[in-house]
Amino acid sequence: MPSISNNFISIGVATKGAELQSIFHKQHQLEYMWSGDPVYWGKHSPVLFPIVGELKNKTYQYNGKQYSLSRHGFARETEFDVTEQTESSITFSLKSNEETLEKYPFQFLFSVKYTLIENALQVSFLIENTGTDNMLFSVGAHPAFKVPLVESTSFEDYQLVFNEKETTGRWPVSPDGLIETQSHPLLEDENVLTLKKELFSADAIVLKDLKSTSISITSSKTSHGIKVNFEDFPFLGIWETKGGDFVCIEPWCGIADSVDASGNLKEKEGINTLAPLGKFEVSYLVEVF
Repeated sequence: MPSISNNFISIGVATKGAELQSIFHKQHQLEYMWSGDPVYWGKHSPVLFPIVGELKNKTYQYNGKQYSLSRHGFARETEFDVTEQTESSITFSLKSNEETLEKYPFQFLFSVKYTLIENALQVSFLIENTGTDNMLFSVGAHPAFKVPLVESTSFEDYQLVFNEKETTGRWPVSPDGLIETQSHPLLEDENVLTLKKELFSADAIVLKDLKSTSISITSSKTSHGIKVNFEDFPFLGIWETKGGDFVCIEPWCGIADSVDASGNLKEKEGINTLAPLGKFEVSYLVEVF
């Protein structure tokens, strides 16, 4: 497995899906990523492209033709090539091909770059439109962080702390994985959300239009924690599955279809448009302490 390290942390990334497997703090001798136990959820940090979330009826229409994509798109199940590696960074790339064009009719070069900055990891997504038509896409992250982080603590000892006070609701997820049309109250001029398993009994917490640009996982019972900066992402998902000792902090440039979505890709909420030969780049930062 490709890996890089500095004096503070080391990471490992699988070529399948360009998926981050590990963030290990050398000084603390502490692993921050979920183990990927397949009994509960066999992933660590899927890369979401060219869609985020679920499509209504798992299909979409573009220029009069219908296509099908599974939840979160095909990148997470596809082998990437290592295209650049330095002491502090490693880049994985995926090019459009005959197989991708059957599901997604756009030519592209999609790269995921991991860069170490002291005790932080910057994850950058770079999309290049290599075709002659406008390219429609979404991109997002799905890293699962180990909670509890240390053995002397429990899941309920931790909290999520936003860097701004928020008055916002969560957008419910339907049984089909689609976004409902009305939000439910979640935070009222608050910036702390205490972790409880019941928060995720009805699937992920989906947030839109936050003032905050970062969220931290902390506990009064340990000095160790995680901070995720997502200032360039308009949507945020937070998720945990029953029995799994983790919390996913998911910055998204895109979102699942709503229950009343038309299915037309051009009308999809959160879809991004990239001109021919254009480039789109977005990054999030994970600080571990």
